[in-house]
Amino acid sequence: MEKIVFKTITAIDELNFVLNKIEHHSGVRLPIEYIKRSKTVGAFLHNQLVASYIIVTKPNFRSLLFVPDSVKKTHTFFSNDQYEMMEVNGLWIGPAVKTPKMQFLIWLQLAKDIILSRKKYLLLMSSSKNKNIGHLHSLTNPKTLYNGAPNLMAGDNSHSSIQVSYTTRWSIILNIPKYLLELRRRQVRAERFAKERTYIRELKISEAKFV
Repeated sequence: MEKIVFKTITAIDELNFVLNKIEHHSGVRLPIEYIKRSKTVGAFLHNQLVASYIIVTKPNFRSLLFVPDSVKKTHTFFSNDQYEMMEVNGLWIGPAVKTPKMQFLIWLQLAKDIILSRKKYLLLMSSSKNKNIGHLHSLTNPKTLYNGAPNLMAGDNSHSSIQVSYTTRWSIILNIPKYLLELRRRQVRAERFAKERTYIRELKISEAKFV
């Protein structure tokens, strides 16, 4: 299998390249100041960036900015110290990451970074319409903080409807068997798809011989 190399991205031109990728895949342009004060990890294949994600370990967290004040005043979670929290944002995985195993390596590296950050709570945010990310978040047994229109301020850019939730570092660790099961399911689907594609191609070749 081709080797994926993970690097922390710090150069401004490379960070802007990551922001362009995030915007292309999500439709949301993150502020450059946000990414500069965060840890941005890139996954490289043959020296080409094929995936990245942002780890934020200090307030202010972008996900919480979009939660209405009414929710913050009533939900007990917001009584916790924000320095016990962290945030994952800007995840994208490009088409060059072709196999479930390669995708799993990226998720494994992300889980490792989360665990090594030693924060108690992990904040998660995604578009309410993105069922794929929602499913991946569900593997960590998250608790929903808010689901609805974001509390946008002037100049902010986000999805029309978001889901903000949280899980814990220990939940990430304890649910590793779920990640392995998800990997196996994706491998089975990929193998089935490959067999169907091979069958269709062979059928077309066979039909062409009789034309």
